[in-house]
Amino acid sequence: MHPMLNIAVKAARRAGGIINRASRNVDVIAVKEKAANDFVSEVDREAEQAIIRTLREAYPAHAILAEESGASGGSTGSGHPEYQWIIDPLDGTTNFLHGFPQYAVSIALAQKGVITQAVVYDPGRNDLFTATKGRGAFLNESRLRVSKRPHIQSALIGTGFPYRELAHLEQYLGMMRDIIKNSAGLRRPGSASLDLAYVAAGRLDGFWEIGLSKWDIAAGALLITEAGGLVGDLQGNEGYLESGNIVAGNPKVFAQLLPLIAPHLTPALKA
Repeated sequence: MHPMLNIAVKAARRAGGIINRASRNVDVIAVKEKAANDFVSEVDREAEQAIIRTLREAYPAHAILAEESGASGGSTGSGHPEYQWIIDPLDGTTNFLHGFPQYAVSIALAQKGVITQAVVYDPGRNDLFTATKGRGAFLNESRLRVSKRPHIQSALIGTGFPYRELAHLEQYLGMMRDIIKNSAGLRRPGSASLDLAYVAAGRLDGFWEIGLSKWDIAAGALLITEAGGLVGDLQGNEGYLESGNIVAGNPKVFAQLLPLIAPHLTPALKA
């Protein structure tokens, strides 16, 4: 395992231990609403600090972009920092607070803007998804490959319903309607990083969502490409990390998702 990936795994497992302990008493966890339908708990913050401490111990000069504490460290000049860790300490907070067992820790490392290391850790199931650019993707000790399903008509597709920013809700509902009509089924588990890991593992054949943050998708995107899949924005191009609009899947399903999405794109969703 790459040394930087090994540190990321160590950090993810520490955060997972905090989350698992807290899951036994979710009713007493302090929670704040950051925005409409967007919650943060003391567990998010504690897990994030455990991750940051672990990364800082090993790489004190690296920059960090974390969901709860924002950007810190690294280069203060223009352009990308040489190394930046991108962290979501608890992706699926609403699920976690309801005892719905679908949430994960997501950690990615960008080197000059390119994602090179990825960890998505499901602490409830002890599923550890990892990838190093150019070295493949793994679930625990097993090599991952995206599914081989060739037709979207038999494909299981993941998504995430808009819940914070509803400006594109009608466009999303149009996409959902057409994908439901043309696929074997649609799933919305509620943790984008884990959904993307499931695409890498072949559990889902494809995925799309609007309005995500970089920490939701950075690690999962590398898992998919290292497992032989494709990732793009809603038009199939690069730039999904910046826009937060993402389509992913095995190569054949990815290509068949794009024309179902295309009729519903507004200029804002193409930007």
